[in-house]
Amino acid sequence: DMVAVLGETTGCLALPNLRDKMKNHPEGYRILQERPRIRLSTLDMARLQGLPDGSLGREYVRFLEDNKVSPDTRMPPKFVDDEELAYVIQRYREVHDLMHTLLGMPTNMLGEVVVKWFEAVQTGLPMCVLGAAFGPVRLSSRKLQVLATELVPWAIRSGLNASCVLNVYYEQRWEQPVESLREELGIFPPP
Repeated sequence: DMVAVLGETTGCLALPNLRDKMKNHPEGYRILQERPRIRLSTLDMARLQGLPDGSLGREYVRFLEDNKVSPDTRMPPKFVDDEELAYVIQRYREVHDLMHTLLGMPTNMLGEVVVKWFEAVQTGLPMCVLGAAFGPVRLSSRKLQVLATELVPWAIRSGLNASCVLNVYYEQRWEQPVESLREELGIFPPP
């Protein structure tokens, strides 16, 4: 909860920038207008489980099941007064597990740090930068070496190369292969 509060209270510069990126992109603009939500109540889990292996929907559900996480754990914004910016931070939170899916990263500390590096580059949110910078303090020296030599450079390159991940209407792309979406967005294959 405190991480979510930090994201809201420090995102005063990043959130308008993300909103503007969405407004200036056809798919992002539609997302801002329609304001879809990624919650168990809006997902047809049986349909997603029945999609082919490798599809975004199937791999997302597999990620949720394997890591015993739920999209319903994302708390609603409390400290963002602007309704549109509140939706942007909510959308960011709700697509976080999709970032894990797209990046092929688990929910362990190493995977979370890698996702935070990617998100920091993509969003400019200070909480992502802090998570990327301070998350590694709990990692072993072996994991730190892999992080520094392989994973962080890949996450930064992918974050810089990729188009804005908030401009993807994921709910309309469940059938799309993950590899195809990575390629479309400009995310390099995971190391």
